[in-house]
Amino acid sequence: MDAVQARKAAALAETYAPNDAEADARLEQQAKEEEAQIKKTCDELGLTLHEVTPDGHCLFSAVADQLALLGIIPSSEANYATCRKAAADFIFRHPDDFLPFLPSDLGEDGAGATEPGLMTRDQFERYCQTMRDTAVWGGEPEVVALSRAYNVPIHVVQGGTPPVVVHDPSGEPTPGSDNKRIAYISYHRRLYGLGEHYNSLRPKKLVDSIKSVFR
Repeated sequence: MDAVQARKAAALAETYAPNDAEADARLEQQAKEEEAQIKKTCDELGLTLHEVTPDGHCLFSAVADQLALLGIIPSSEANYATCRKAAADFIFRHPDDFLPFLPSDLGEDGAGATEPGLMTRDQFERYCQTMRDTAVWGGEPEVVALSRAYNVPIHVVQGGTPPVVVHDPSGEPTPGSDNKRIAYISYHRRLYGLGEHYNSLRPKKLVDSIKSVFR
């Protein structure tokens, strides 16, 4: 993480910092429990956590890392910009599939709203442009879009229940899928004290083989 990112992370940490020691201890305990749950699931799946910079691009960087490992995109294109564009473009081309799940200023997600509503066309276009061109945080709609855009299941390991959330490009989990063609990422609600974050999960065998080369 460079100096600018470090300063941003520190500023965000202060924003989210609890106001008393009891709350601080409670959040720290929750973070430890989440970390332990994610590690347990990773151990069961033979995966190890590959940390991604918490810079707003984490989801896209994590998925890009997985797509490169699977040989779906070349390593030269394995970056957040590639995946941001893929997700935003896919959502833009399939508005009916995503509009019901996107926040609307005019509907139930807006301040003081009393009834549900969908984004206007202008809002939808701005959403897609912002998702493509800025560091705005990506979430579940973007995970779904990436799974479908690259035609690869994305399994999200998390703390809590269920321990693994499956996103399949067909829309339905595929029993007995070839795990060599699954992208694995982790979702953290409290990592770094900054709120939500994604990391990439690499096969332990791959990581161990890389380490052995440098011994």
